[in-house]
Amino acid sequence: MNPSSQSTTPIVLQSFEDWLVLDKPAGMHSVAQASSEGSSVEAWLREQHPELAQLPESGLCHRLDQWTSGCMVVARTAAAHARLRANFGDAGSGVRKVYLALARKGLAREGRFRLHFESRYKRSAKVTVSEGGNAWSAGRCIWRVQASGPAGHERVEVELIGPGRRHQIRAGLAHLGHPLAGDALYGGTELSGLGGPALHAWRITLEGRDIVAEPPVTFR
Repeated sequence: MNPSSQSTTPIVLQSFEDWLVLDKPAGMHSVAQASSEGSSVEAWLREQHPELAQLPESGLCHRLDQWTSGCMVVARTAAAHARLRANFGDAGSGVRKVYLALARKGLAREGRFRLHFESRYKRSAKVTVSEGGNAWSAGRCIWRVQASGPAGHERVEVELIGPGRRHQIRAGLAHLGHPLAGDALYGGTELSGLGGPALHAWRITLEGRDIVAEPPVTFR
């Protein structure tokens, strides 16, 4: 488990009538793994909130990579699950997802990218990034450098525009020459206190509500 995490199990940040938001710790899978290796938010929800076990993936409405911490939305009813999943997939739904990353120093203070993200095969570990491609593979981000970070890195606020693509922030910033600390897959350097890429789902805005997950100490 990532030693910089604030907790080794999820924490409920906000609870509403038919959905809630968790703070997922780094090092925890989103969904149960076929190999049964490592803990998962899905399994934790089944244990702590057994009423959600009947829902797909125990109500999870989206996923985060294993080493990404922060905001995760969980539906409490089948109707909410369908509605929120649709919102996450609709660029015009008003959902906002803002992350914090520790990226290699040197990014422009503000910027944006529109790149294309594809995997060579279904379970490919790495995503290939290109300047052009089909509309379905496109991913957009806006970033702003917040502050200097540890050991040649900067803390960067990154907003995903639209539904998002797999490894969009990690692979996108690496393509620009600024991989995340701890992200060996995309050329990032090791950083003490990290078990994987330094990425945190900091803020989510959904159905008029704005929820923030305080970042692990490494980001501060």
